[in-house]
Amino acid sequence: MGSTAAYADPAQLRIWLQAAAQRDRIAFHALYEASSPRLYGLALRILGRRELAEEVLQDSFIAIWHAAGTYKSALSAPMTWMTTIVRNRAFDVLRRQRHDGEDDSIGSDVLASLADVAATPAERLQMSSEAQALADCMAGLEARHREVIGMAYFHDLSHSDMALKLALPLGTVKTWIRRSLARLHACLSARGAA
Repeated sequence: MGSTAAYADPAQLRIWLQAAAQRDRIAFHALYEASSPRLYGLALRILGRRELAEEVLQDSFIAIWHAAGTYKSALSAPMTWMTTIVRNRAFDVLRRQRHDGEDDSIGSDVLASLADVAATPAERLQMSSEAQALADCMAGLEARHREVIGMAYFHDLSHSDMALKLALPLGTVKTWIRRSLARLHACLSARGAA
């Protein structure tokens, strides 16, 4: 089947996204088929529960359908753009659960997105309380601030690259990173994990 290999082809994903922006349902279906396994895997690593990951994936593709016209290929690769949507929605679910007082054994599974992708499930279960605290504190940041931290530390982008991708002034990106790091430090200090 060609769709598995197709998700690795940014040019094809870009074509499907542009067609989806014109409300081409066939192109959107092809985009879904090519990218949903990888995006579902990301949601599952963050949330640790299939039903939550499926819900996030569905919500994310609804958002992708509605926002396809806003995608700017000059700012990010298609998978990067869609991954950001899924990751932000997954963290929103985590934050909502923490706010609602739910604790259905999400525990260290929350941190799978922060973990080494080569780690085994057993190693992930051994994650430290410091890593759990970091995931909780990350989930407490505003979506845009989480995004810049993720771009800086998970995607290793420079401040200039982030400013270009987000179409923001360089000073704004630097300020967001500085404030986000300060909030993370304060949050971790309050938890005794810093």
